[in-house]
Amino acid sequence: MPPEIARADHLEVAYKKHVVWSDANFRINRGEFVAVIGPNGAGKTTLFRLLLGLVRPAGGTVQVFGAPPRRGNSKIGYVPQSHTVDTDTNVEADQLVRLGYSGNNLPSLTLGKIRAERKASEDALKSVGATELGKKPLGSLSGGELQRIFLAEALVGNPEMLLLDEPLASLDLRRAEEMVQVVNGLVRSRDVATLLVAHDINPLIHHLDKVIYVANGRVATGLPDEVLTTARLTELYGLPVEVLRDSRGHMAIIGGETPNGRGPG
Repeated sequence: MPPEIARADHLEVAYKKHVVWSDANFRINRGEFVAVIGPNGAGKTTLFRLLLGLVRPAGGTVQVFGAPPRRGNSKIGYVPQSHTVDTDTNVEADQLVRLGYSGNNLPSLTLGKIRAERKASEDALKSVGATELGKKPLGSLSGGELQRIFLAEALVGNPEMLLLDEPLASLDLRRAEEMVQVVNGLVRSRDVATLLVAHDINPLIHHLDKVIYVANGRVATGLPDEVLTTARLTELYGLPVEVLRDSRGHMAIIGGETPNGRGPG
């Protein structure tokens, strides 16, 4: 069995005594590609904040690399939900990626460190198919190109786990599928455990090892064919839900509206 990267047992998270979700149980192993899906406001990003050590559990336990999560863990590469990039910025893409290598450390001052930093940046850009973007200003890049640069920034420190918060949100279907291909290639070639938050499961469905579905204050985890079923999601929501598939395996999740109007989309 692959080494375990993260685990949760009866995990609960709350803000100001309001329980976001509870009784979450999951195991994430090295080299697994995991989608984190569910309606807006269900607490998907909260899961990342827990793994990053930014919030503490209200109940249960969570471990990352065999210990409680801690801030600034260099074994985790993180791409947040949104980046602000000024269209007038002249910062080049490879400069941003190199910042990910040095992190919070002092800038590289020796020739050896400068060379190592440059090599790591070049390798990261190559791994996401963005070598030709390295010398371009960030402000000139498209949404899909920027996502590749942010992914390279997260990869440059050679992490053992990647947390990608909605990297497909601003992309059209073609670009989203291209990005999923890139991420899947990284998972398989680098053996890096990867959790990706998404609203649309369809670009991901044929690549996933596991699904974490967050809804209605509860969390369901398992193989895609175990979690993404009419029976399982109806149980999760406590309301009728129907999972429909077309001939290519594309999926539509119908129903499950909660009192506040949030559904599974």
